[in-house]
Amino acid sequence: MSSVSAAPSSTPFVSRATRRRFVRRNAWGSSIYGVLIVLIVIEKLIHSGLNAFDIQTLVIETMPLALAAMAQASVVLVGGIDLSIGTMMALVNVIAARWMVNADSKHAALEILVLVAFTAFLGALTGFIITVSRVPDIIVTLATSFVWYGLALYVLPTPGGGVPPGIGNLVNGQFWGWLPEGLFVLTCIVLLVWLPFYRSKIGLSIYALGSDRTAAFLSGVNVARTRIAAYALGGVFVALAGIALLAETSQGDPNSASSFTLNSVAAVVLGGVSLAGGRGGLMGPIAAAFVLNIIGAILGFLKVDPNYATVIQGTIVVLVVLFAGLLALRRRT
Repeated sequence: MSSVSAAPSSTPFVSRATRRRFVRRNAWGSSIYGVLIVLIVIEKLIHSGLNAFDIQTLVIETMPLALAAMAQASVVLVGGIDLSIGTMMALVNVIAARWMVNADSKHAALEILVLVAFTAFLGALTGFIITVSRVPDIIVTLATSFVWYGLALYVLPTPGGGVPPGIGNLVNGQFWGWLPEGLFVLTCIVLLVWLPFYRSKIGLSIYALGSDRTAAFLSGVNVARTRIAAYALGGVFVALAGIALLAETSQGDPNSASSFTLNSVAAVVLGGVSLAGGRGGLMGPIAAAFVLNIIGAILGFLKVDPNYATVIQGTIVVLVVLFAGLLALRRRT
């Protein structure tokens, strides 16, 4: 009888408390996608001629920032921050522009893998230095940003190089005449890179370490290995961001990625990732990157002065940060 009576407790239905926790944890990320949809509608109302080409242009322009935000989020989740993302992107951008300019699709794919491995190593090296020296992340990454920028200037002092046709077509093409291939590329990156990492033991360790470093250490989490892995993963996304930037601009430029560091932080915060670590994901920052670019596009259609547009974008991010801070305080109380 006991075995029979116990059967109903193993039903596949999720408890109400579990559903509430899931909704609470994903409310911010879901709201960002809601804001994104609203902004697209507003842009359509302002610019009635909005078509598939405009959407494709938006995706192409947003891809580098979305990937940079994914790189920043990977580090922020573990409780760190990377101020070298922009210059590392520039380094990848100029190397790829000089290296792949005349490459066919097969050789370009191989060279992309080498660049991904190279920046993953640079990221891991940064994480190793932070772990061993115990110097704050912000200091170490600020120092390495000057190193990467100097190397980028050495590789390509002035804009030049080019992008292989295969890489450009992969990002700039369309499916079924309207769906940008860039969205397909972003989806593949999330499914093939982030999702397996997120579900792995090291992925769980990143969240645990970001939530409570002491508790994670006492639970057996290898702190050094986890932080190094987070920075290495960030390096993977930085490499892809640098290549996406090359596909967008069609040439290498050591100064082309100077704004991506701060913009990636803005996208991470707007995407619901806690700067304290341990809370959030990568889907929110991706949507936030699109939100930031759409806001800029809407202000452009309204013929707002670019300087004022930057002020407005910054003000929006500040207000969101304040709102997120108030929500965090409310949860604690």
